[in-house]
Amino acid sequence: MPPIDASDIYRVSELLTNEERMVRDAARTFVDKELMPIVREHWRAGTFPIALVPRLGELGYLGSNLDGPGCAGLGDVGYGVLNQEIERGDSGLRSFVSVQTSLVMYPILTFGSEAQIERWIPELAAGRKIGCFGLTEPDYGSDPGNMVTRARQTDNGWVLHGAKTWITNASIADVAVVWAKADEERVRGFLVEKGTPGFSQREIRHKWSLRASDTGELLFDECEVPADAILPQASGLRSPLQCLNQARYGIAWGVTGAALACYEEAREYAGTRIQFGRPIASFQLVQQKLAQMATEITKSQLMNVRLGRLKEERRVSPVQVSLAKRNNVWEALKIARKARDILGANGITDEYCAGRHMLNLESVHTYEGTHDIHTLIIGNAITGHEAFS
Repeated sequence: MPPIDASDIYRVSELLTNEERMVRDAARTFVDKELMPIVREHWRAGTFPIALVPRLGELGYLGSNLDGPGCAGLGDVGYGVLNQEIERGDSGLRSFVSVQTSLVMYPILTFGSEAQIERWIPELAAGRKIGCFGLTEPDYGSDPGNMVTRARQTDNGWVLHGAKTWITNASIADVAVVWAKADEERVRGFLVEKGTPGFSQREIRHKWSLRASDTGELLFDECEVPADAILPQASGLRSPLQCLNQARYGIAWGVTGAALACYEEAREYAGTRIQFGRPIASFQLVQQKLAQMATEITKSQLMNVRLGRLKEERRVSPVQVSLAKRNNVWEALKIARKARDILGANGITDEYCAGRHMLNLESVHTYEGTHDIHTLIIGNAITGHEAFS
């Protein structure tokens, strides 16, 4: 029998195609060589490594699983392993890729006009332009149906008034996909460009989590946009929720990468940390923690591949995506905490990655649908009873 790969006990990599393994390996090399040398300083400073954005475009990582001009045309599993490897490095950069792909390029391709697609998709895919997704509001996160941002139609186009908050890429975005209630309380989508009068972008500072990510607010004070700013095919709350489902898929893969980084670091540390005359990896309680971490990672890996194949076959459901997002984030957060515990006092320094991932995952646990919201989505599906109100 060949030796066990401690990071792939069920040989899940054998379920990947050659192309998917090449994507995984190339992304891992990119993260190791180009992200890891700078991520600690960006984390300390609370800054996003924006210089990597053109590189992401050059590598084909933006919109990689979408069918559009300039997009790489990867399958959904290939896109999944890409997210996994990027989040091995940091959730902040994976969040950027996820937002640019699933929450900006996807809605433009799905709901936009041909002119909007031709103008924005090649630029976003190349990393020459950056986008953000404005849905969450100061008073309405898990309940977007009650958003207060309004769109009023005029002879010249539309006027937006309201605010969005906790928006990834908010202060650096060249274009915002903004959701607002229009006539008859119907949710509509708009493309709002940086510099539009009445539109301001403000960064949120002093975060404990996702420090190497740009997070901020979008403010609309009687912001006038032209008639062709509207996404013509988007109508109703279902449209932004459809986008969120795309993003949640990438998150399920991404957090598995964060879990792997924490587990691998803890396993290596346990093998070299000597206490009572022997490595702590030889103690039963440490082995129990590592075994549990490996078990949950294996389950997440298998879930991701199956979910990805269903998505490629166009047979995936929102409930299946919610189950993976909920489980994988929950388990990744527990793995990060266990890894920090194995590292002891060293685990609270940024010389090691476990603490950084642990704090990042606290945000991932909340965004794109909280753990509790996904619990209710799954509960509704399996019981037939809605418990949201």
